[in-house]
Amino acid sequence: MPHSGPGRRPRWWTELILIAVVYVAYSAGRLLARGDVNTAVDHGIAILRAEKALFLNAETPLNKLFTEHPAIGVPADFLYASLHYLVTPAILIWLFHRRPARYRAARTWLMLSTLLGLVGFTLMPTCPPRLLDASYGFVDTMAQYSSYGWWGTEASAPRGLGGLTNQYAAMPSLHVGWALWCGVLLWRYGRTPLLRALGVAYPLITVIVVMGTANHYFLDAVAGAAVMGLGALLARPGMRLADRVRTRLTASRAKAPSGIAAPTVGAGCQTSPGERIPGQRTTPEDADESTPAAAR
Repeated sequence: MPHSGPGRRPRWWTELILIAVVYVAYSAGRLLARGDVNTAVDHGIAILRAEKALFLNAETPLNKLFTEHPAIGVPADFLYASLHYLVTPAILIWLFHRRPARYRAARTWLMLSTLLGLVGFTLMPTCPPRLLDASYGFVDTMAQYSSYGWWGTEASAPRGLGGLTNQYAAMPSLHVGWALWCGVLLWRYGRTPLLRALGVAYPLITVIVVMGTANHYFLDAVAGAAVMGLGALLARPGMRLADRVRTRLTASRAKAPSGIAAPTVGAGCQTSPGERIPGQRTTPEDADESTPAAAR
């Protein structure tokens, strides 16, 4: 994980604005990245075939388990629909207050990885297992157990808001990516064995949940982890670039004209710029007043 080095804690309100702007841009970009349905389905089938060839299709038995046992499937649906939006901001707040020197690097890592995930959604729209034809054997557990929660039949979106989500943004899985980010930070900066254990358990449980609910393939989870790895590599260069931009903007503001006119009289001898002898430049009125009365 990148280090930010010692430094001041950022202002909370600027951080809130920054995170809100990035999240809104990400959500809007995710919607705009909707690809052709047939292309998304082809990608999903190709991933499933590749996994079967490599004996990696763990989502098939997990989905069957979640479907046949509500005691497992219902809690998994709640985890999928909620923890993604609760644990990640909680870790950000925890770092902001308890590890301010590490906060900026962690936040930059998360944001860059999220934007990389958006690139993945754009380049490879992917149909999740739950939206494949029933002949492939997957059941949408979120739809199956929708009466237990606030979600409907369109992923984890609240009922009636399914149109505000891109259901083909499956590759990479940012559920897994964000959970991995949380896990690494809990393991690295948690002071108790419990926090470190949660750091290991949370991303592992998330991988099982996203596959068992038929929202992601195993390779989606792998891609989510890869995106977070690339984001970690880019975090330090990203912070250096941001520092250079901030320094240049500060320097530009310092050099900008203040808008106050320069004085017409110099300091010291009280002469105008370029005047070599004090009182050399006089107006006609000044000359009349300085002429002795006898000379008039």
